Amino acid sequence: MVSRAFVNGITVGYDDAGEGEPLVLVHGHPFDRSMWAPQLAALAGPGLRVIAPDLRGYGESTVVPGVTPLETFARDIAALLDHLGLGEVVIGGLSMGGQIVMEFARLFPGRVRGLLLADTFAQAETSDGRTARHAQAARLLREGMGPYAEEVLAKMIAPYNVEALPEVAAHVLGMMRAAPPEGAAAALLGRAERLDYSDPLTEVTVPTLVVVGRDDAFTPVADAEYLRDRVPGAALVVVEGAAHMPNLERPERFDAAVRALLAAVGAVRAAG
Repeated sequence: MVSRAFVNGITVGYDDAGEGEPLVLVHGHPFDRSMWAPQLAALAGPGLRVIAPDLRGYGESTVVPGVTPLETFARDIAALLDHLGLGEVVIGGLSMGGQIVMEFARLFPGRVRGLLLADTFAQAETSDGRTARHAQAARLLREGMGPYAEEVLAKMIAPYNVEALPEVAAHVLGMMRAAPPEGAAAALLGRAERLDYSDPLTEVTVPTLVVVGRDDAFTPVADAEYLRDRVPGAALVVVEGAAHMPNLERPERFDAAVRALLAAVGAVRAAG
């Protein structure tokens, strides 16, 4: 069900499908909640409720120019969960969405039953990285999303998948082109100042799944291995035939990994 909620002074568009254990999926930059369409179709049902919001500045949510820190995104998600009457959830995100999930877990550890960290990394931004993100934000405001979207398509999904999966390529390109430049720029500026989540991750006590595409150039397998090694008991799944968006490039493999995480969460609840 497509819905909207007014939380934290903004309107948030979100999908909400299925019933049962709540799974929240947080999209990356510069995308929107439609990146999770295969997961809603495959996973939501009688035993699982899947909620996929548009982050502020993206999709059907309110665009707020300026700077949007990861903490703001995380608190928006918490406010949406309050609106929905949900306390504890399994929560996952990809790329920037994964960093938002790490911030959510830092701020609200008692609300997390399980973690999914896909194609993301824990460390704080470097000096060069901050400079690059500021430059990219300025470029998006100056040029719009089109040139950037064309440049990075073959890194967001593997070059061979641009050819082999034209519908996926068109979807990814369309999301990037449609992203509001002001929202995307605000996220880049906020992300440039993010925390280092390396130490907070060592305190995570819930089932955790780390997923990465084998050919991800943005967040390579080494970054995923670092996450796996920081979180006690975390599982790592490397998805062959995928780059930065394995949930779209190889959805069956991605969904199987998520089901295994949900089974682990269920086992913990049954044992407790």
